[in-house]
Amino acid sequence: MEFISRIDVTTLSNPGVESHQLLSPHNSDAESVTITRVKVQPGVTQPRHTHEGSEQIWCALAGSGSFLLEGDKARRFTAGDVVRIEKGEVHGLYNDGEECFEYVSVTTPPIDFGYAYKDRDK
Repeated sequence: MEFISRIDVTTLSNPGVESHQLLSPHNSDAESVTITRVKVQPGVTQPRHTHEGSEQIWCALAGSGSFLLEGDKARRFTAGDVVRIEKGEVHGLYNDGEECFEYVSVTTPPIDFGYAYKDRDK
């Protein structure tokens, strides 16, 4: 069993985006999952991207936005919604709302997301 204290949670960030690595290679020996809480400010986009070796589940906690799909496609994504993203599927998010959009992401197998962010608090 592992207990992760909040002081052991690494925060990665880009302008307008905070990614709190709740359970990740930074603070856990977990071999099967990464859990991240992400906050996206209004008007900010997480660009379309893929994870070739991992699938993700996103659970929207607060706010609403456009879940970005392949090409120019998008779908409304709002608090209470859940989406499962298969390995290699294009996905991203644009917060077109007026409040912070928050979601939890479960990624399996784990990914070290440091490559996608400019700043790290630890």
